[in-house]
Amino acid sequence: MPANLRPRSASCTEQPVIALGPEGPFPRVRLRRVLERRWLHYAFLSRDHELGMVANVAWLGPGLEAGDAAPRCTSILLVHKRGEGWCASQFNTITSTPLWSAFQQPHAPRMPGPLALTSTSASPAVDLQLARSSRPCTSQCAWFAPDQHLRWQSETGVIARGRWTFKDQTFADVEAIGYHERVRGYWGWPELGGWVFGFANDPSGARDQPPPAAFVFTLIQPRGPGDTAAGSVMVWRNGRLRRHFPRRCVTFAVRGQLQRDKVQQVPALSKLFGVPPMEPIPQQLMISARMGDDWVTYDYHCDAAARVVIPSETSLRPFSVHEVIGPVHVEGCISGEHFAFDTYGIVEFAGGADDG
Repeated sequence: MPANLRPRSASCTEQPVIALGPEGPFPRVRLRRVLERRWLHYAFLSRDHELGMVANVAWLGPGLEAGDAAPRCTSILLVHKRGEGWCASQFNTITSTPLWSAFQQPHAPRMPGPLALTSTSASPAVDLQLARSSRPCTSQCAWFAPDQHLRWQSETGVIARGRWTFKDQTFADVEAIGYHERVRGYWGWPELGGWVFGFANDPSGARDQPPPAAFVFTLIQPRGPGDTAAGSVMVWRNGRLRRHFPRRCVTFAVRGQLQRDKVQQVPALSKLFGVPPMEPIPQQLMISARMGDDWVTYDYHCDAAARVVIPSETSLRPFSVHEVIGPVHVEGCISGEHFAFDTYGIVEFAGGADDG
């Protein structure tokens, strides 16, 4: 095979060339512009709903200085314990290499791989073996501003087994089920505006099998133009994507406000900055999707939130991502098959930057 046609690895360091495809989740192409971004997102909830985690590893394009070709890499880990709140690292979590991703090729289903994330202060931390049980959705893209866009691809039903550390407590042999996502694009926080995202997996299935039903939704809310709002609802049954409801078939509604004392601001060093007051988080989120005879509803109640303060590279105000855990009831009918389940889910409410 000619050298210029060989597949390349996606990792930042040089990797052996393999014949069947890129080894990492992204094509190995240099990040070229200051706002060009890629990230890998992980979110899990233990089957007993006592523990939850959210992790994000992000690469930002090089700076404007001549010859500066190295991307900026940030990583953060949040762990939640029911009744005790959130524990978060700074944006310098120590990560295993290479990072596990369901989007690596080749990648056999149910083949476990390691994911270790540790705060530099040793807590929080997770040391997991991850395995995919389902198939990913198709890649989706939202365009906004003259030349900015956001592309994402989701996979639900990811099974995690391993050790979790929350503050001074360590929990061994935890089994969790969750969600993995890769995001790439070119955008600034003010233009992006905000988003709402969430997922839920039916925990009643067999341990080594995909969840009987799974639900993922996304709502992108850019500042303009008005016709660029994008979103969708997706339903998996037994590991396969069965229905993708487009934005025009989905309605979103919120009710009430989450009490401020149920929100923790992280990372800890963000409290040293002059951070403006956050936007309110709703107490309840209701989503309804219908297309033909297929329908699904998602009734989510916010319980405990962590406000992650993210600096904006193009404005004075930061961008806030609120990671929220709470109970959810999902019910629907796809291709004449009715399903319903109650579980805990994770929702992200993001926004807050302006032109400063």
